[in-house]
Amino acid sequence: MLLKSQEHLSVLKVIIITALLIIFTSSLSVSTDVDDSLAYIWPLPAQFSSGNDTLSVDPALCLSVSGKGSGLKIVEEAFERYKAIIFEHEVEGVNSHSVFNNFRKRRSRGFDIGTLKIVVHSDNEELQLGVDESYTLLVAKNEGLSIIGEATIETFSQLCSFDYDTKSVLVYKAPWYIQDKPRFAFRGLLIDTSRHYLPVDVIEQIIESMSYAKLNVLHWHIIDEQSFPLEVPTYPNLWKGAYSKWERYTVEDAHEIVSFAKMRGINVMAEVDVPGHAESWGAGYPNLWPSPSCREPLDVSKNFTFEVISSILSDLRKIFPFELFHLGGDEVNTDCWSSTPHVKKWLRDHKLTAKEAYQYFVLRAQKIAISKNWTPVNWEETFNSFASNLNPRTVVHNWLGGGVCPKAVAKGFRCIYSNQGFWYLDHLDVPWDEVYTAEPLEGISDPSNQELVLGGEVCMWGETADTSDIQQTIWPRAAAAAERLWSRREAISTGNITLTALPRLHYFRCLLNRRGVQAAPVLNKYAREPPIGPGSCYVQ
Repeated sequence: MLLKSQEHLSVLKVIIITALLIIFTSSLSVSTDVDDSLAYIWPLPAQFSSGNDTLSVDPALCLSVSGKGSGLKIVEEAFERYKAIIFEHEVEGVNSHSVFNNFRKRRSRGFDIGTLKIVVHSDNEELQLGVDESYTLLVAKNEGLSIIGEATIETFSQLCSFDYDTKSVLVYKAPWYIQDKPRFAFRGLLIDTSRHYLPVDVIEQIIESMSYAKLNVLHWHIIDEQSFPLEVPTYPNLWKGAYSKWERYTVEDAHEIVSFAKMRGINVMAEVDVPGHAESWGAGYPNLWPSPSCREPLDVSKNFTFEVISSILSDLRKIFPFELFHLGGDEVNTDCWSSTPHVKKWLRDHKLTAKEAYQYFVLRAQKIAISKNWTPVNWEETFNSFASNLNPRTVVHNWLGGGVCPKAVAKGFRCIYSNQGFWYLDHLDVPWDEVYTAEPLEGISDPSNQELVLGGEVCMWGETADTSDIQQTIWPRAAAAAERLWSRREAISTGNITLTALPRLHYFRCLLNRRGVQAAPVLNKYAREPPIGPGSCYVQ
């Protein structure tokens, strides 16, 4: 990923001297009946203009990188990755259909774009929240000026078509001029590997698809009451809570996922949910349970509980460099604490009610996370229960309904929006338009308070999603939220979205399908259902 933090605003200032189009891929044929007044770019850029020219791209497109970052592997890999997408129809190898290769040579002509020259002004690859993702790009014949990163590569991969008549990659409606930046810094997708294990390859496929929609945070809900699939070197028996010995993640697996995401400009925010949702911890260490018959929340009365939490976070800090760490804190039923004799005695000795012990646990866990240079994120119940005592660095994660982010930012907290009524993808009956129109800043009019809303996140909870159906449950509805989080509110909140957004979402869903992403039809009554009959991808 070619995105850097705010202090490195010049890191990706890139000059494309002769040919810009690393960023093109196969798209809808020019003969397809589409509304030419729409820009088929998802999410919609902040500002853009186009013309009436058609440009051709050389299949031998080459890369030349200079500047302080000229040796960055991340640049070369991004180029090769997108070049493979751009020219997926090209025939390679000496044994490949030589008759057709000769025919193609006879029809060959000069190309408008053949060389990509990039100047990268920084060799800093650090990726954190609030990186400068803005860019300016001019696409014109044999010339161009650009500030480029993964976001612009993806934007322009959507501007080019493979022409089946000439068997070449073309850019229509050139010259393109785009000035763009995201509306929100945090644009997330949650996956849940406790309810159903997801193989590493599947997680990486999800990450790849996120980059196509400019989502930039994978919220990895690794552990829950059902299973504990992650290796924790300091407490090696914890992953005895996995469903089976084959449904586990080694520390090397986790590091691979984080590295894979980084190369695509995506941070990974890990979640260890405490004190509730933690029954699986006791499979390896039963002393973490209040009792064998009353297994959660985690035992608040024992220092051992917090020693384990501290060790888990220490081990995970070596893997997850992202500044945010999710500590959960939701749906905590304290009945076990009140009914287990030794915990009940501890409560009495410390003059605490069970509700006050819940606060004590959350705040102690926050202190541990902060000591490891993490900013704690907690589900909204913590704010709803004891807002005045939360650490002021806390990021409040909304999910129960509307109205929480306005209250949180009014008290000076930052907030992430995930209203379950619209942005919980396991709610299969929520249609695309309700996902699209859900607004993270609803009820927040003060500009200074609006700045405290980091963004939002769609949540793919895993009770009914596994490898067999997760991608078609995520997509294309996650793309509707992605545009809400990236594009200007004014640009996507006026007019009839059935005319301005729906055709473009159909187009993007088909783009995902062409790239191997199992995105379901847009207009399903229930998400992830198959098509109801024969028809074009672009009208389902």
